[in-house]
Amino acid sequence: MNGVVFDTGALIALERGDRGVTVLIIEARRTTTRLTVPAGCVAQAWRHPATQARLAMFLRLPIVEVPTIDAAEARRIGLLLAATQTSDIVDAHVALCAQRLGQTVLTSDPNDIALLGPSLEIHRV
Repeated sequence: MNGVVFDTGALIALERGDRGVTVLIIEARRTTTRLTVPAGCVAQAWRHPATQARLAMFLRLPIVEVPTIDAAEARRIGLLLAATQTSDIVDAHVALCAQRLGQTVLTSDPNDIALLGPSLEIHRV
């Protein structure tokens, strides 16, 4: 496995203590598998830091990377949205990160991600 890209739904599942997500993170730590969380997903999930200890600890793990959107990435996202006739910037960034890194997507909305990256490996959380 090259790693996993977490979308916002996966972060919410983590916060809720989802057993599958917890096991995935334990295994990723054991094998030093990279976990990617696009910055927009963090922004969508980060609402009540005083009660989000699980998410805060996860984001501090050395295996977790949080790619941002710079000008070049923004253009790539725009082109993907135009090509797929969709509009969710964060989902498009998830799909682009997964494509670029060869990673699996962990999502609560597999159909949305599949529209943006039909060849991606997608798992529902």
